[in-house]
Amino acid sequence: MKNISISILRQFILRYLTCFFLALLATENQSRAQSLSSLAQKAIDNEKVNIEKVLTKQADAWNQVNLEQFMETYWKSDRLTFSGGGTTVRGWQATLDRYRKKYATAEAMGKLHFDQLEVTILESKTGLVLGNWHLTFADGKQRGGNFSLVMHKLDDRWLIVHDHTSEKREAEAKEQK
Repeated sequence: MKNISISILRQFILRYLTCFFLALLATENQSRAQSLSSLAQKAIDNEKVNIEKVLTKQADAWNQVNLEQFMETYWKSDRLTFSGGGTTVRGWQATLDRYRKKYATAEAMGKLHFDQLEVTILESKTGLVLGNWHLTFADGKQRGGNFSLVMHKLDDRWLIVHDHTSEKREAEAKEQK
């Protein structure tokens, strides 16, 4: 009888220890998963900040009346696309030429700022940016609209690979006030 009691006690201890170590392992794995999730979120947040820095650099270049520097934030490729005003322009040079034609002088360029930015990281090297743009001119007049950008991280730099920009017409602007 004593041998049976010891045998049952051993089985109980063995089962208890097995359950204890399995619970400990599950807790540790959950903790690791939470740590990895936290690290992934920090990486995503860091990339969002990096994308916002690109847009700050872009606005700074615009406000310094430097279209070439402004265009450094775009993918220098014939596959770059810019859609606006009901047309799509293809290629980096064609996009620069479009900007030069439309904004030939500092007065025509005005001062640019962006707001209401929404940055979404779609995958590790691709992001989507939604936002509003505003131009303020020396005479106090303003223009603005919204945009969506597809950005891709190439050679450790976030670059715009597609830009779709729309201008808000005066009637629409008045209706929203």
